[in-house]
Amino acid sequence: MTTETVLVNKLTKKRYTITTAESCTGGLLSGTIVNVDGASKVLNCSFVTYSNEAKETLVGVQHATLEKYGAVSEQTAAEMAIGCAKKANANVGLSTTGIAGPGGGTPEKPVGLVYIGCALNGGVMVERHEFQGNRSQVRQKAVCAAMELAISCLDKGVIL
Repeated sequence: MTTETVLVNKLTKKRYTITTAESCTGGLLSGTIVNVDGASKVLNCSFVTYSNEAKETLVGVQHATLEKYGAVSEQTAAEMAIGCAKKANANVGLSTTGIAGPGGGTPEKPVGLVYIGCALNGGVMVERHEFQGNRSQVRQKAVCAAMELAISCLDKGVIL
């Protein structure tokens, strides 16, 4: 069974809905979820928030957060996850923000760095990953890690 099928099944059983706020994955996460029959029952909507302006206006990331920590940060991923869940009135908010490459990396934030956020029941969890590979591979690995994080959060039921 695919990871996306497991995720949709868990959401369906709990009667939960999910929404995504994607930067570096550019819609690939929500596109992967909708590959599953029945996804329309659990996926409210998806936000592709590639620019900082989109992060602010569409999912409510604070301008001060972007100024202080940058778009690729734990803080931004957390605000994206919380914000998209609120905007879509979803139980689960799942976010991705990172540097897929091949350019754009720095010593502090290398190519392949991705932060993934999951908001559930008032809490939020963020994971930091450094993926290897080309742009497409980084994006695909981020999608898989995001779905795995959502499944883990759903299994726990609450995020502290």
